[in-house]
Amino acid sequence: MVLSASNVGVNAEFAGDVRARFESRLGFRVGGKITARKVDVGSTVRRGQVLMQLDPQDLRLSQEQSMANLRAVETNRDLAKADMKRYQELRVKNFVSQAVIDGKVAAWQAAQASVDAAQAGYRGQANQAGYATLVSDLDGVVTAIEAEVGQVVAPGTPVVRVARVDEKEIVIGIPEDKVDALRKVADVTVRLWASPTAVIQGKIREVSPVADPATRTYAVKVSIPPASPDVRLGMTATVQFSSTTPTPLIAVPLTALHQEKNVTSVWIVENGAVRLTPVQMGGVAGNQILLVAGVNPGETVVTAGVNLLKNGQKVSLLAGEPASDK
Repeated sequence: MVLSASNVGVNAEFAGDVRARFESRLGFRVGGKITARKVDVGSTVRRGQVLMQLDPQDLRLSQEQSMANLRAVETNRDLAKADMKRYQELRVKNFVSQAVIDGKVAAWQAAQASVDAAQAGYRGQANQAGYATLVSDLDGVVTAIEAEVGQVVAPGTPVVRVARVDEKEIVIGIPEDKVDALRKVADVTVRLWASPTAVIQGKIREVSPVADPATRTYAVKVSIPPASPDVRLGMTATVQFSSTTPTPLIAVPLTALHQEKNVTSVWIVENGAVRLTPVQMGGVAGNQILLVAGVNPGETVVTAGVNLLKNGQKVSLLAGEPASDK
């Protein structure tokens, strides 16, 4: 075949699924035993809506203990203040020394500091008691339940997943040899398996910098417009990438490549004989290999039987395939 350079189209399709762009894994800020679950998977929730509840008994007892401690230190403070005032009156009559007054003032200040600490402790314990109720921090839909009634959970353990439904994206896996070629593609379209005739315009939002350890593919997230109709979480979708190379490239069939000692070459036909020429590959376009160096437009290459040829071997061309003459 006679080589020619052109802007080659790069097309690829990958299957993925619809996911929420924002998903929160919610958990209690305190530990305890779950006593109630108010939602199911698929439930629509509003910001501030109750999702789960813990047994509040232990938290309430701790709150009552903090309150009792606060009352005790307030009593000690009032006593220290009254004692200080009595000694101040005696000081006016010169019945006690200034050193005694200084000691009473210090005792009152220490009692006041104890009250401040007890008040802070009580407020913190009151907050802890409020954490026995788990509420949603966003409007969305419940996508998973990770704990059930009767289960004892530690602080921070995720128990409910809530996803926003206003922004969705398609998550696909791309082989490592196509990541760089598809990263800058602007023409991205999405089709749903449930509605293959509807075309949704997409945009690459994120390309994972690390390959998945199991599949060895790179996760790519393609965002779609919020107003896209009939797009539900978990649907199967196909993402198509379409573009052309910025510079003209030469495309040859895979059968034209000759591999020897980790060097890729092609056979160039000149004056009825073949010459092995190393080439540099630049990617794949369909069933053809793109060459970026080693050959020039107008040259003739062998596309069949490349493993049977030797340098300088005479060959005959099929009708309509003129050999290059240099």
